[in-house]
Amino acid sequence: MKWQGINEFVAVAENQSFSLAAKHLKISTAQVSRQISALEKRLQVKLFYRTTRKVSLTQEAQLFYQHCRHLLDGLDTAEQAITNLQSKPQGKIKLTAPVTYGEQKILPLINDFVALNSDIEVTTELTNNRVDLIDGGFDIAIRLGQLQDSSLIAKKLSQRSNFVCVSENYLQKHGEAHSLSELKHHNCLLGTRDYWRFTEQNKEKNIRVKGNLRCNSGLALVDAALKDIGIVQLPDYYVQSYIESGKLVTILDQFREPAEGIWAVYPQNRYLSPKIRLLIDHLAEHLK
Repeated sequence: MKWQGINEFVAVAENQSFSLAAKHLKISTAQVSRQISALEKRLQVKLFYRTTRKVSLTQEAQLFYQHCRHLLDGLDTAEQAITNLQSKPQGKIKLTAPVTYGEQKILPLINDFVALNSDIEVTTELTNNRVDLIDGGFDIAIRLGQLQDSSLIAKKLSQRSNFVCVSENYLQKHGEAHSLSELKHHNCLLGTRDYWRFTEQNKEKNIRVKGNLRCNSGLALVDAALKDIGIVQLPDYYVQSYIESGKLVTILDQFREPAEGIWAVYPQNRYLSPKIRLLIDHLAEHLK
C-alpha cells in the first residue's frame, strides 16, 4: 500500500509533466493523475503546482522525491543483484595503475585473470599521474600509499614497505649511516622528492637528503645503487630480490616507517558488478 503512487510521483517529478510521465510508465495520464491525487490524500500534503504550461514540485515534494528516488534506486539494485547472480561475468573492464608496480605486479595477474575469464575484456593504462576515474571512464584504479579523501570506495589489496638500501662496496668505501643525522654525509640518490620518510620515536619524520643523481625512475635508482654510486630509499617491489640475493643490504631499519596500503579504488556505484568484484578479489588473493 505504501508503494502505491511512488512510481507515478517520481516519474512526474523527473519529467515535470503528467503526460510525459504517463508515456514513460506506459499508462494513461488519467491513471497517473489518480495515483498522485491518492498519494497527496494519504500524505495530506500538496505535491505539485500545476498550470497549463508547467508542473513543479512543492517544497515538501522536493524532500519526498529525494527519499523516493533513493528507494527506487535501492529496488533496482536489489533486482540487478539477483539477476547478476544468475549470469556469468562478462564485458569490459578499464583499469589504471602506477607504471612500475603495474608492470611488475598487476599486469601479470591481469593476464592470468583474462586467461581464466575469456568473456571479460580488460584494458589497462599505466600512469603515475592520479587520474580521475569518472572522467577517464575507469572502473578500477590501483593506488599506492595513503589515500586522499574522496567519494571512491577502497579495498586493500596488499601493502608495501620502503627500504633504505646500499651496496656492500659503497659501505666499504664510505661507511654506514647509523642515525638519520648521518645521512647528510652520504650520497643519497633522489627520486621526485628531496626528502626521505622515516619514523623516529613513533613520530613521522621527513629527512632532507642530497646526492649527485636525481631521477624519476625507481629502476634507474636501483641500478645506480647496484653500481655503488649511493644510497636509495625505495619500496620493496623495487629492491626485494636484490636484498634476498645479497646485492643490496638494508640500513636504518629501526627508523623504517610502517607499511603503507596498496588499494583498489572504484567509483561509488549503486552496485558493484560481478566482473569488477571478480577482478578485485583475484588481485586481492594473489597480492597478499
